[in-house]
Amino acid sequence: MQNRPDHERIVITGAGLAAPNASNLADFRRKLLNGESEITTIDLRYMDPAPAGVCTFEETRYRKKKENKRGTRAGCIGVYCANEALVDAGIDFSRYDRDRTGVYIGLTEHGTVETENEVYNISRYDYNVDYWTHHHNPRTVLNNPAGEITMNLGITGPHYSVGAACAAGNAALIQGTQMLRLDEVDLALCGGISECVGSFGIFASFRAQGALAEHQDPTRASRPFDMARNGIVISEGGCIFTLERLDKALERGARIYGEVTGYAMNSDARDFVLPFGERQAQCMELALQRAGRRPEEITIINTHATGTRQGDIEECKAIRQVFAGCDTTWINNTKSNIGHAMGAAGVLELAGNLPSFVDNMVHPTINLQELDPECDLPGIVANKAKQLDKVDTILNNSFGMVGINSVVIVERYQE
Repeated sequence: MQNRPDHERIVITGAGLAAPNASNLADFRRKLLNGESEITTIDLRYMDPAPAGVCTFEETRYRKKKENKRGTRAGCIGVYCANEALVDAGIDFSRYDRDRTGVYIGLTEHGTVETENEVYNISRYDYNVDYWTHHHNPRTVLNNPAGEITMNLGITGPHYSVGAACAAGNAALIQGTQMLRLDEVDLALCGGISECVGSFGIFASFRAQGALAEHQDPTRASRPFDMARNGIVISEGGCIFTLERLDKALERGARIYGEVTGYAMNSDARDFVLPFGERQAQCMELALQRAGRRPEEITIINTHATGTRQGDIEECKAIRQVFAGCDTTWINNTKSNIGHAMGAAGVLELAGNLPSFVDNMVHPTINLQELDPECDLPGIVANKAKQLDKVDTILNNSFGMVGINSVVIVERYQE
């Protein structure tokens, strides 16, 4: 790890989440370790039913039903996760100024759900726009979910969304880390949100690409690395972390989940959809360099692998290139349990692995019955959790459409 003074060391002190199988980190971790999936099947407007990950959480815990109706599904998820993260961190703003708190939310998509719903609504009235809601514009601006969080919590510092396709959750975490190091804010609420199960267009597009997963048992539809994989299971969800400078976290006696020590982002600059392992490898190498770590010092790699044939193969090529010979590095995948939560994917997957620093377990990739030879990595933990002596470092991959790659490295906190 590179030597930094405490005021430049950035730590995670709280986590709030809504996943297709849990609404808090403890339940999320338990189900990942047990290999449980709660992917279900939903009916889609204009389409046949499809496997999907749908969140169940207490939607009115932190704001009223009327406020949820005025806002968006993404905002509802965000408000829940942000409040849960603050409660988890023990932050009540007695030690932090709301003017110096930043909210950075990663999004893959936003506004599609609202627009589809409004078009459908006026179609029942012969497309008379008099029936179009006047709430549409504030609901569909890209900063909406972050803004809904600030309004709920009275946060008056900067808020904005980070649009980075399926790398967006990691990108927002990187943004929060950078803003703290630049002394732009003293506290960062950062993470990612996905409301995409409300959009038939996203399902239809993946189906048109031949990339929408199908299986008679929805809990087995998401199966990265498996020979029988046939696409992505689309999921909604959210995860928000509280990030603080280490000196402030220690001053208030905070529990520390881990320290963000390395990160990187780059671009493939090749194709709208197809990933490129060479650039992914370069992104991992840059994150390692910034963290001051060698590949063999990484304990867990949480893969981005979505269950598409070429995507999984390209990432495995990249991992082989960077981690060849690293026989104490273990590899897992969280999408096999919860599907692909798009903008929330990276941060949900990181959250699911953070407790490894305490229990020293690697949660398994489930639904892996026949490993694709092109995805054969020696460290893959398949179907059953693996107990280690110690977990010191987690490398989290997130890659997205139009060729954007992000990698975050989080380490066990050490004085």
